[in-house]
Amino acid sequence: MAGFRALAREVRNPRNTIALRRTSLRKCLERFAPYGHRATWRHLCARAGLAPDDRAPDPALLIAALAELEEAREVWLAYEARFAGRRRREKHHGIRQPSAIDDWYRNTWGGCDIVPCASPDLTPDARLADVLRRVIAAMESTPGDACPVCGQERVEWRTDLERYPLEGPVCADCGIVVPVSVLTPAALAAAHRRTFAGRYAGV
Repeated sequence: MAGFRALAREVRNPRNTIALRRTSLRKCLERFAPYGHRATWRHLCARAGLAPDDRAPDPALLIAALAELEEAREVWLAYEARFAGRRRREKHHGIRQPSAIDDWYRNTWGGCDIVPCASPDLTPDARLADVLRRVIAAMESTPGDACPVCGQERVEWRTDLERYPLEGPVCADCGIVVPVSVLTPAALAAAHRRTFAGRYAGV
């Protein structure tokens, strides 16, 4: 099975048919899709100016989408290397108990659903790499009261998510499922209250 770099070369190869180049880009998302496969595809298409269902897109647009994906992957690989180094040092010093950041990393292993979006139709406006940097920074900082990606406080607790986590805080502005550990207890309580108020607003 081809890896991410081999598939990226197929996307860039001008000798390949446009259909194969598009398919290769889609297969790249099987190796690395920070928002989940569908949401990441929709995001890349929107940013590059691609129509999601276009079977014969402009090759330049495919390459633009690939470049954004590659940039984000480099951010993630660098984080993985730092994470592995930190865990080696902690284990050397006898620290075996996993932390909240360890739990988040284990559930994002492989580079898919790192920052899952509740719906493929709502993703952050920023570049993927910038989103990953913001979430990683939030994971390594003290908890806050707002979404680490867009800075808004309109976070609602959802219990109907389609993939892991099956429930959690979702930013109503940018659509990400916010890692629980980056929010303060007060922010999580407010998210639950918003959900409760929304359910019973029409009663």
